[in-house]
Amino acid sequence: MNIKKMLALVLSGMLMLSLAACGGEDANNIVIGGLAPLTGDVAVYGVATKNGAELAFKEINDAGGIGGKKIVFKVLDEKGEVNEAVNSYENLKSQKIVALLGDVTSKPTMAVAQIAAEDRMPMITATATAEAVTTYGDNIFRVCFIDPYQGQTMAQFAAQNLQAKKAAIIYNNADDYSTGVAEAFEKAAKEKGMEVVAKESYGADDKLFKSQLTKIAAQNPDVLFIPDYYNRVALIASQAKEVGITATLLGADGWDGIFNDPNVDASTVEGAYFCNHYSTEDEAKEVQDFIKAYSEAYGQQPNSFAALGYDAAKILAKAIEKAGSNDKEAIIKALQETEYDGVTGHIKFKNGNPIKSVSIIKIVNGQYTLDSKVTAE
Repeated sequence: MNIKKMLALVLSGMLMLSLAACGGEDANNIVIGGLAPLTGDVAVYGVATKNGAELAFKEINDAGGIGGKKIVFKVLDEKGEVNEAVNSYENLKSQKIVALLGDVTSKPTMAVAQIAAEDRMPMITATATAEAVTTYGDNIFRVCFIDPYQGQTMAQFAAQNLQAKKAAIIYNNADDYSTGVAEAFEKAAKEKGMEVVAKESYGADDKLFKSQLTKIAAQNPDVLFIPDYYNRVALIASQAKEVGITATLLGADGWDGIFNDPNVDASTVEGAYFCNHYSTEDEAKEVQDFIKAYSEAYGQQPNSFAALGYDAAKILAKAIEKAGSNDKEAIIKALQETEYDGVTGHIKFKNGNPIKSVSIIKIVNGQYTLDSKVTAE
């Protein structure tokens, strides 16, 4: 080999190394995409979900990664908006992600799921509860229970555990989450022998609810079901007390975080119950180890969104490891065969949805306490 040829080979090798260093960092890693609202009205949910997932991936990387490769988790802020979520997904897809963890709330998740189904992208949402999310393809999964399951569970709890005879409902008619949970509660309540004495609704931007609550108060229900997010729940609970409602307040997982609002009067939700994905009072080792690690990492106790994000990340990583490659169909098959003991319970999938128990949280002295665990019939 002459000097010129040898020099050309050396220069070619150096160029390849240079390209790998400059633009090929992810080639030796497993790149997972993430979508979450990190700013905007629902950022509290997005940040918690992202934090939980990042903690899980860090633990996996610290233990050696997957097959010796590190996980790179690229999370984009979709601000809780559908168009932002779709554009962010396309951005992530161009970065050669092997799977997607996200989105967080239901509408952006459904928009992305429809595209991800066509792409055969393995997709797992930690927290999107709308029933339609997993209907777009067998490559779409979720860790949280679905909206109807929450309504069904709370109606069963009200009838069996609280011995309620009369129920009332107030819900947001502009929100798929609130509407879906309300409808499921109403149907199950009637099946359990309860009388639904009032069902009132409000719009997306409403701040005053006394007109609806006054009508409810006149019916003297045993329970009042409020399936909405915590910031709206705080307003409704306060105004319910002002109009003289004495019913036990019930809610769904959107209540988690209600004490994040410094303006919340804890007395207005004292004695209320809501269903959630886990409880910090659960003494299971997986739960307590997670709480300790999360608190050390972020300086606060994890809410249910953080726990779901953590479980979603662990499940996805386990599926990639089982698949033994970045092949998307192999990862999808591994997800379908998942059985996992996580922070939010023992999880396996049926049609992309988890089969798991629900934690019933009771608010006592301004604190969340674990009342019971319920599996809907």
